[in-house]
Amino acid sequence: MGQKMWKTEPKIELHLHLDCSLSYLFVQAFEPNITLDAYRKDFVAPAKCKDLAEFLTYTRRSLELMQTEFGLRLAAQDVVRQLLEDRVIYAEIRYAPLLHVQQGLSGDDVVAIVSDELLKQRAIHPSLETRLLLCTLRHFTTRQSQQTADLVWRHAPKGVVVGIDIAGDEANFPLDAHAQVFDQVFARHIPITAHAGESKGPESVWETLKKLHPSRLGHGIRSWEDKNLISYLISHRIHLEVCPSSNIQTAVYGHYSQHPVNRLFKAGVSLSINTDGRALNNISLGQEYDRLHQIFGWTKREFRQCNVNALKAAFIAPDLRQRFINFIKNS
Repeated sequence: MGQKMWKTEPKIELHLHLDCSLSYLFVQAFEPNITLDAYRKDFVAPAKCKDLAEFLTYTRRSLELMQTEFGLRLAAQDVVRQLLEDRVIYAEIRYAPLLHVQQGLSGDDVVAIVSDELLKQRAIHPSLETRLLLCTLRHFTTRQSQQTADLVWRHAPKGVVVGIDIAGDEANFPLDAHAQVFDQVFARHIPITAHAGESKGPESVWETLKKLHPSRLGHGIRSWEDKNLISYLISHRIHLEVCPSSNIQTAVYGHYSQHPVNRLFKAGVSLSINTDGRALNNISLGQEYDRLHQIFGWTKREFRQCNVNALKAAFIAPDLRQRFINFIKNS
């Protein structure tokens, strides 16, 4: 079994950053003469970064190209193309709208443009369902988090925006500025996921669970360091959106074999496999599956279970969820 075999498997992806997934083809639309080496230098993070903070600096050029309607629509088209090539059948794509208002677009414009383009792509490619998660960021102010939450509330009724996330530099920015906003989001029954347990340990996960009320955690892999936390995640059905290669790249672990994904899975934690950012992390989901197969001996059984786990945790209508679960189980 190799990457080619995994490429044909239907997949679910819950943790995918739009601004971290811009391909060489996308960038060429803006810079026709850019070389592949130049693209890799500016749009792909090094295989080993010092930490998450360094890794995040490589989003700068991507964000520069996503400040107009043209750039945002093309980014959505580009990610859909990559998902189709990877045989993803359901994906939740996330981004921070307030990072795309540098050239005159409003937050509402940014959300409406990407939502509209994903609806258009869904009509063209009915084999792929996509939804949007709107991100606030740890270094944002309370006001900026409130603005992001307001965008979720205004756009969720249209059916593309389905939840909120908080991302960014976990190690250097606490959650105090955001807790009150997430209390409101939770009270309104808006689905919540939150990055935690990536560049900080179990104490950060506990804080996130207490202050933000998420049903899912982005990464969450350092939960493994606290047995009581593992028991809590299982008993409260908190789902982990695991991105193994990304965690090696950001120096959370030195080598893939040290990653706790296999131990978490065997312990009974609900988790899924994701790329994080297809360009920045330089990986497809099929390639991620192959690494798990090579290092931990995972087979179709483990991947199928992770995809069913993902669907059970997805922010999706129950009838569509069940249709996808049946499809995965019978594939």
